[in-house]
Amino acid sequence: MVERTQVLVVGAGLSGLSASMFLARDGVDVLTVERHAGTSVHSRASGQNWRTMELFHWAGIDDDVLTASPRASQGLRITVATSLAGQVFHRLMEDGSEFDVSATTTLPHGMAGQEVVEPIMLAAAEKAGARVRFRTELTELVQDNDGVTATLRHRDSGEETVVRADYVVAADGGRSGIRQLLGIPTEGLDGLSHCLGVVFDADLGDRVKAGVTDLFYLQNPEFTAGLSNTDVAGRYVFAPDYRPERGESPDDFGHDRLVAMIRTATDLPELDPKIVWTGSWEIAARIAERFRSGRVFLAGDAAKVTPPSGGQGGNTAVGDGADIAWKLAAVLRGDAGEALLDTYEAERKPIARMIVDMSLHNLKQRMHPDLDVSGLTKAEDPLSAVLGFRYRSTAVLTEEPDDGSRVEDVHMPTGRPGFRAPGMASTVDLLGHSWVLLCAGDASRWSSAADVDCHVIEGEEFAAKYGLSAGGASLVRPDGIVAWRAKEPVEDPAAEVKRVLDAVLSR
Repeated sequence: MVERTQVLVVGAGLSGLSASMFLARDGVDVLTVERHAGTSVHSRASGQNWRTMELFHWAGIDDDVLTASPRASQGLRITVATSLAGQVFHRLMEDGSEFDVSATTTLPHGMAGQEVVEPIMLAAAEKAGARVRFRTELTELVQDNDGVTATLRHRDSGEETVVRADYVVAADGGRSGIRQLLGIPTEGLDGLSHCLGVVFDADLGDRVKAGVTDLFYLQNPEFTAGLSNTDVAGRYVFAPDYRPERGESPDDFGHDRLVAMIRTATDLPELDPKIVWTGSWEIAARIAERFRSGRVFLAGDAAKVTPPSGGQGGNTAVGDGADIAWKLAAVLRGDAGEALLDTYEAERKPIARMIVDMSLHNLKQRMHPDLDVSGLTKAEDPLSAVLGFRYRSTAVLTEEPDDGSRVEDVHMPTGRPGFRAPGMASTVDLLGHSWVLLCAGDASRWSSAADVDCHVIEGEEFAAKYGLSAGGASLVRPDGIVAWRAKEPVEDPAAEVKRVLDAVLSR
């Protein structure tokens, strides 16, 4: 018997659970499979930027994520040094107060680790109706004009299931088996470094600043490493490099050697750390040549792998899942034409390039000064990359003249099509679920527009941030991106909105 679903999501990491959560919320029948026994047990991909928290707010889980990690409201310090008490090369951030994004969002950022966030996302996805199966892997995938046939195998019992889906979201990680099955190559840099992940418990005293997220990049004569506290009191993550070119492998780093390295890193020669978990991974910077192959879409690390320097890999993965979800939902409901799905790559691939290159610039500054970054795009301001990014695709009606910029200043949002709708207390709960018209002043003429909800937002602040005159309106997509605006009243609002929706939804 063949099992039927509208969307098969392969992978239950940040991108896969994001897609599952938003698809299920929008009424799509979604089946998610994950080859591992459960969600992540390691606190990699810690931290949720404001855009991620905006998406989580619309999914109804932002409070749960913030509660899971109170450090977010208490500050962030980032230091480049030889060791915790050694020479400081750079203090990149003192307490996080450098982040003023009040002009474009009212939401806080989060600092929860992946091992905390994924169970919250999983619960939300299942509550909304998603079916999730662990210890299940995809072994075969065949596409035709009408859908995708996938063979799934349970890793314990060996039982196979054939699933027929309209679409597949491949969220199966940096070594994506689906990407390889589809023959999609990647471009970029492999083997930038190889890292161990060591979770340990210890009393570091005043070596780490209490009550905040304290992140160190250590350029020590003996090793290069990262070290950070976690949400568990007295628990830390230590991530030193190892060198395969010198014949090193993770097996060479036994308990005694790791203890010695932690003592060097912390400047505590008598420290007796309890090692809780170890693992290894490769730091790379790769982007898939294509994000779409027929009815299959790559998301998260399957689409791009970014160095951890900057903490944007997991955030971008959540953004990928949310983006493909609302577009698949629109097509499956019959609200949009198939061509809307082409805008996923058009919009998300430039974001991937910007984030990967920004992370490589950070990697040079923080850990590997000899890294050649001469061929990269420029490093954008981090706040602008997170909240001032720009989409260009057929799902946006760009205004002329187009200055060609990839980002805008988050301190002076413009409300231009392609950018985020500036977040205000009066608008944040109106967005993120459907198409909406935000109107400056009287909305009676706009209210005749079909397929959208109209909301009047009073006050000069709204009009200024959205670039509207009295009687103008801004059309915002379900993902909070401005698709089009009428700066001033138009003669036939209903006809104009229909024209715009037909265009941006490829109808």
